[in-house]
Amino acid sequence: MSHDHDDRPQLTAAQAAAVLNPPPGRNGGDLVVETLQGLGATTVFGLPGQHALGMFDALRRSSLRYVGLRVENNAGFAADAYGRITGEVAPLLLSTGPGALTSLAALQEAAAASAPVLAISSQIPTAGLGGGRHGYLHELRDQQASVRDIVKSVHTVRTASQIPSAIAAAWESALTAPHGPVWVEIPQDVLLAETTLPVVSAMDASPRELYPRPELTVAAAHLLSHAERPVIIAGGGVVRSDASGKLRALAEKIDAPVVTTFGGKGAFPWEHPLSLRSWLEDRHTTDFLEDADVLLVVGSGLGELSSNYHTFRPRGRVIQIEADAGKLESNHPALGIHSDAREALADLLEAVERREDAGAAERVRTVLEKVRVRIEAQDLTLEQQVLAAVREALPDTAPSFWDMTILAYWAWSAFDARRPNTMHSAQGAGGLGYGFPAAIGAAAADPTKPVLAVSGDGGAMYSIAELATARQYDLPLTWLIVDDGGYGILREYMTGAFGETTGTELARPDFVALAESFGVPAVRTAPESLAADLAKALAAPGPSVVVLPALLRMFEPTHL
Repeated sequence: MSHDHDDRPQLTAAQAAAVLNPPPGRNGGDLVVETLQGLGATTVFGLPGQHALGMFDALRRSSLRYVGLRVENNAGFAADAYGRITGEVAPLLLSTGPGALTSLAALQEAAAASAPVLAISSQIPTAGLGGGRHGYLHELRDQQASVRDIVKSVHTVRTASQIPSAIAAAWESALTAPHGPVWVEIPQDVLLAETTLPVVSAMDASPRELYPRPELTVAAAHLLSHAERPVIIAGGGVVRSDASGKLRALAEKIDAPVVTTFGGKGAFPWEHPLSLRSWLEDRHTTDFLEDADVLLVVGSGLGELSSNYHTFRPRGRVIQIEADAGKLESNHPALGIHSDAREALADLLEAVERREDAGAAERVRTVLEKVRVRIEAQDLTLEQQVLAAVREALPDTAPSFWDMTILAYWAWSAFDARRPNTMHSAQGAGGLGYGFPAAIGAAAADPTKPVLAVSGDGGAMYSIAELATARQYDLPLTWLIVDDGGYGILREYMTGAFGETTGTELARPDFVALAESFGVPAVRTAPESLAADLAKALAAPGPSVVVLPALLRMFEPTHL
C-alpha cells in the first residue's frame, strides 16, 4: 500500500532538530495553544478558572492575543461576534462547572446564528470522571451532557497526545457548513502535566465543502426559469457564505423580488428596485410571498420570525437551499437542496435561463407603499426618527450589534444595513445581554473601524461589567443604551395580553455616571441630538457610552 506524501508539510533541518529536542517546561496547556496557533488562530477569548490554569499559563508562552471578559457568557458572545465578522474560528477558553455552564446561553446563540466558536473547557482531574460523587470543586456528574444539545460536536481529551487531534477535529467541525459552536473538554491534570511531546507544527483542519447535488440544481433552475411570479427569501446563510453578489446576479437574471430575513440583513441592496427589504412581520409582505408561484429560500429555515410567526402559507412551489440538513423542509414541503448557499447560488446562476419581467419592480413598489401607509397610520414618528438618527451616524462599513430591545426589533424590519455582515443581533436564540460583549468581539477582530452596540436598559445590566473590559483593551466601540425604565418589549407583550404588567419595571443606575466611573466617556442625549452625539462618539478613539432616555413603541403586529 503506497501513500502520497507530496502534499504533506515537510520539516526543515532546524525544525526537525526542534522536534527531537522540545523546549523544557511545557505542559498540556502548551499543546492547546500550540495547536490553536498551528490552525491559524490569533485571538482567544475567555475567563480563567482553577481547573483551566494550565491553558492560561501557556498563553504567556504563545503569540496568541488574549481578550478576557468578566463573565463567561459575555466571553461567549464576544467569540460569537468575532466568528461572525471574520468567518474564522473563535477560541473560547473556559473553566469547569459554573464557568462552563455560564457560557451556555452564548453558545445557544452561536448555534442558532451559525457562528464558529471553539469552546475549550477544562474538567475536574481524570480520577474524578465517570459520574462518581468525589466532591471535587466544580464537579458535575456529566459536564458534556449540559452542552451536547447546544453545540455541533463534542470532543473529549483524556491524554496529552489526544489534544492536537481533538482540537483539529473540533476546528474542522466548527467551520464545516453550517458553521457553529463546538466543545472540547480537557481534565485539569492533563493540562498541568509536563509533556515531552514535540511542539505542534502547522495543522490541517480544512472544512469539508458542501456542494449541491447536480440533479437538484437542474430541477430548481427549470422551476425558476419558467416561473410567472418567482420571489427569493435570502437568509443568514447568504451572509455567512459571502454569497450576496451571487444572490444579486441571480435575482437580476430572473427579475425576482428579494426579501431578506432578519438574520440576512444586508444580503441584498436595500434600495435595489427588486428589494422588498425586510418587512417579514407585515401581512402585505406575507401575502406577496404566498402569491409567488415559485419561492426560492436561500439560507433560512423559515422559522418563527421569518414566517410572520408561522402564519405564512406558501401556495406555490418552494425551493429551499440550506446547509443545515435538519432545516430542510422542517416547516414547509420543498425541493430541498442541502448545500452551502454560495455554491448552490453559483450553480443556479449558470443553470437558469434569463427571464424578464417588466412588472416585478412595480409590484415591489406597491408592497412597500402598502407597508409605509400601514406604519404611517400608527403615530410612530419618534421610533422612525431614532432609527434614522442611528443610520445617519453609523459609517456604512461599521458593524453594529443589537440586543433584544425595541429599537432592535424595529431595526430588523426597517434598518438599511447597507453592507452584508455588518448588522448582527441575538435574534437566533433571543437571549438578553448580547449587544455590548458582541461589539467587544468585533472590535477585537478589527480595531480599525468603530463598532456600535445597541441595548435597552434591561439588557445593558447583563453586561455592564464589560465596560471594564472595553476600557482595559481600549477598544473602539460605542454603546447606545435606550433607557425606558424596564423590559420594554415585555411590558408591551404583557399589557397587550393581560392588561397589566408584572416584573417589567426596573430600578437602574445613572448609566452616564456609571460609565464614567469605569473611565469610559458618556453622554445623555435626546432624539433631536442623537445623530450628532452618536457620530461624535463613534469618531472618538476608545470606548464610549450614549444614553437615550426614551419610551419607544412597537408597530402593530399583523400575525394575531
